[in-house]
Amino acid sequence: MKTLNFLAIVLFMLCGFQTLQAQTETNDEDDGLSLDNSTINNQFEYVLKKSGNFRGTNGQMYEAVNRNMLETLQAHTNDSLKTLRKDLADTQTIVNTQAKEITDLKANLTNTQENLDATNKEKNNMALFGMQMSKSSYNVLMWSIIAALLALLLLFIYKFKNSNAVTKEAKKNLAEIEEEFDEHRRTALEREQKVRRQLQDELNKQKGS
Repeated sequence: MKTLNFLAIVLFMLCGFQTLQAQTETNDEDDGLSLDNSTINNQFEYVLKKSGNFRGTNGQMYEAVNRNMLETLQAHTNDSLKTLRKDLADTQTIVNTQAKEITDLKANLTNTQENLDATNKEKNNMALFGMQMSKSSYNVLMWSIIAALLALLLLFIYKFKNSNAVTKEAKKNLAEIEEEFDEHRRTALEREQKVRRQLQDELNKQKGS
């Protein structure tokens, strides 16, 4: 008799549990919870809602969880952890690759900056007689040389004009001297001719007497 009563109680509890489970499934569907197509958090919520309450012999309340549901939740959790670990490994690989690329880019940037500095230094410097000079110093030197050459040219032109003036003056003086000399020679020749005529006249006079 006791056995029949116990079986009746168990059957009543099972029927009540199934009714409660059906109601819970309906509520879960309304809440969008699922054990297969939802997040891990929603799956835990689903399992908790599917759990049944019972009181232990010590009077404490417990949750009764379907083992299949718990195993399914465990499998889903392990799959999610595997996927997460794989994503983390892939992310770490990507991070390592990007870190290597960043290191290479930094090295290339350093080389490029060094080449740029060398190019700018070469562009701003000029080689003169094997010596490197800054562009400003080179320009100052070149303009100084040009100014010195221009000053020498002006000095040469001044000397040339001065010498030309002196030469013209000398030629003029020489012409005047030559003219005076010719005049003096002509005067001397006339005097000589006059003296000869006078001498000839005297000789003629002496012969006539």
